[in-house]
Amino acid sequence: MKMMKPNLNSVTLATPRRSRLSFEILGVSAIAVCIIFSGQAFATTKGLSQIVTPDIQPLGDLSLSFQWQAEQIGNPYELQGELGITKFFEVAVFEGFKPVQTIFATELSLINKGPYLLSTGFANWTTSGQAPQPYLLGGYYTEHHKLIAGIQAVDNHIQAVLGYAYDITKQYRLQVDFQSGRANFFTLGATWTPNDFVQINPAIYFSNERAGNVSGYVVITFTKHLFGPKDP
Repeated sequence: MKMMKPNLNSVTLATPRRSRLSFEILGVSAIAVCIIFSGQAFATTKGLSQIVTPDIQPLGDLSLSFQWQAEQIGNPYELQGELGITKFFEVAVFEGFKPVQTIFATELSLINKGPYLLSTGFANWTTSGQAPQPYLLGGYYTEHHKLIAGIQAVDNHIQAVLGYAYDITKQYRLQVDFQSGRANFFTLGATWTPNDFVQINPAIYFSNERAGNVSGYVVITFTKHLFGPKDP
């Protein structure tokens, strides 16, 4: 699904204990080090900065991402795990560190023929009480141009989801996305894949509520193929 930033601005969360936070950060560091030095990690394009995208994680690929973001965007420190269960279905889990929280998401591919994509699922189901947010997304993907449009239900309101990415080369992508709603953003970002081990996605977030309110975001991703045939 190429899940990105969970939108949890409206949720009140408890403050974590310092010892648990330190333990989880150490765990994240250990996982990342193991993946980097395993010699079997491959970068995977994680999609856009804010929105869910309609492309499915390849079968058997596990992506681990660590992201930092300004507090007005969401939980400032998060680890994301994303796994392709089948060619048509994937799951994702976010673990927030400040405060401690777990966020679940899924995606099911309905159409994946040629450049046309259509997917559904839910995002942002949290252990802190946020209800799952169902969505329906369409995409038109070519070698260089990726167009995305759809809807997402948030607190009984329907929000518009729009995105565009331009792949300059396999190493460089420029991207822009938008999700309606006062708590959401318009974003400008890029994806850089310097080698087969790491991918970096920085972005700038512009608040829908106050256009002059600008925030920063960056995510680092590692991917390892765990099972099933590897896509060429």
